[in-house]
Amino acid sequence: MSVLSNINTALNVRHAGERAESAPFLLQLSIMTTRVLRTTFRQPAAVIPGIIISAFFLLVYNSSLGNASNFLPGLAGKSYLAFILPVSVISSALSGAGIAGQAIVRDIESGYFDKLLLTPMSRGALLLGAMLAGALVLALQTAVVLTLGLLMGLQPETGFGGLLAVMGLALLLGTGFSGFTVGIALRTGSAAATQGGSFLFFPLTFLTATFVPVSLLSGWIKTAAEYNPVTYLLESMRSLLLYGWQTDVLLRGLGSCLALGVILFAFALFNLRARTQRR
Repeated sequence: MSVLSNINTALNVRHAGERAESAPFLLQLSIMTTRVLRTTFRQPAAVIPGIIISAFFLLVYNSSLGNASNFLPGLAGKSYLAFILPVSVISSALSGAGIAGQAIVRDIESGYFDKLLLTPMSRGALLLGAMLAGALVLALQTAVVLTLGLLMGLQPETGFGGLLAVMGLALLLGTGFSGFTVGIALRTGSAAATQGGSFLFFPLTFLTATFVPVSLLSGWIKTAAEYNPVTYLLESMRSLLLYGWQTDVLLRGLGSCLALGVILFAFALFNLRARTQRR
């Protein structure tokens, strides 16, 4: 029976590959993304902890530092809740990135990933499908955090459009971070290594203007913040929530997200090629 099952699985993968060969790239991408999302949401424990942690950080930061805007230059009369909320979004990005890598690991451990490599499925769609799924999970988590913020009294200067822009930036960030964990998963094939790899980005959330504006930082941490792409993403989200539509700030944040995404997708693609060459 196991032999027949393996034959049927191989035939199904082959037929899927034959369909993918004639399918447009975007259709291939949607198929792979949907598959990863279905697998992820069958295990709510993979999604819910990230939402709880982000909400917890938001509540704690706002409760302990909520009056900080009264004495911080540039924040006088502004909401510290709007200033600190993007930090919770960045924290969510770590869990969303891990989801993409774990999806690849599951396929590697089951042998399904190697079968996919034998099909004409686009390698770009194979990688981007997992990365985009992780980013969409992050967008969902961001929506929950923003909703919590609104319940806590958040009043974004840019209105509903600004909230959508924040979610868009989170989506781009999640895609970039996911590329790193996908690359680690392809290199190691290990769930533990992939989970650990997702936390290598954790210092980026603190080597930046996490609790105060960049202008108040000094010494080595200010230098680190100036070279940290997360800094420009935080500034973009904060400008949307606190000051309004600032084109130059938004372009810097968008550029940082895109640069990070391209570099980490190249990292994932490099590790995919290395994996195929080993076999």
